[in-house]
Amino acid sequence: MRFEGKSIVVTGAASGIGRAVALLLSAEGGRVVAGDRDADGLGSLAEETGGAETMTLDVADEASCRAIVDRAVALNGGLDIVCNIAGVLDFGRFADVDRTRWDRVISVNLTGVYHMCRAAMPHLVARRGNIVNMASAAGLVGVAYNSVYTASKHGVVGLTKALALEFSKEGVRVNAVCPGGVKTPMLEQAPPENIDWQMVMRAASWLDGGEMAEPSDIADAVAFLASDQARRITGAAFSVDGGQVAG
Repeated sequence: MRFEGKSIVVTGAASGIGRAVALLLSAEGGRVVAGDRDADGLGSLAEETGGAETMTLDVADEASCRAIVDRAVALNGGLDIVCNIAGVLDFGRFADVDRTRWDRVISVNLTGVYHMCRAAMPHLVARRGNIVNMASAAGLVGVAYNSVYTASKHGVVGLTKALALEFSKEGVRVNAVCPGGVKTPMLEQAPPENIDWQMVMRAASWLDGGEMAEPSDIADAVAFLASDQARRITGAAFSVDGGQVAG
């Protein structure tokens, strides 16, 4: 029960890693407000948790992010933890990434993290809370045919480190988790045709013969960083990738 009584916001909570995080933190006593654009997925999550608070959320919209933070503060008297998990993938050749595709990924993956951090930070300072951002192995190394996604996740790592330094004296920890391949609906996107698969496989996870992680594997890392067990850890880009970025 590492999170008993803690006020927590989890974004991207309707599926994949976000859902696994919301389930785990709720099971360990957290008072979770779970946000996502997928209302049906949120309804299923609420049933599975026995009534976790849910709220429709678009992280690309600043007002929506302020609203979910305000909801958590109103319900729980403050805010202790924010888990920024919402994200989108764009798998394609750079020549095909037009401005619309670029703006969509950046607005969710990077600007959405900015919106949530900015809305939450005064409350986290008041409670000496913490933030866990979802980056990626693609935030640490290049990944072919993922130019905009890679750029967005490098941005998340950089923002994480900058905020960790700026708010260290206020007692707010800020960390990022950097997964390799994970079995989530996001990876069901079809790859472009006639690509260099040898180049793509340079980004493969090597642990367990290249087997992708389960969402629960990443949720375990998020929970560790959000807990008091990690009280001396801030500014980390925590790899959970089977050795993808080790070599």
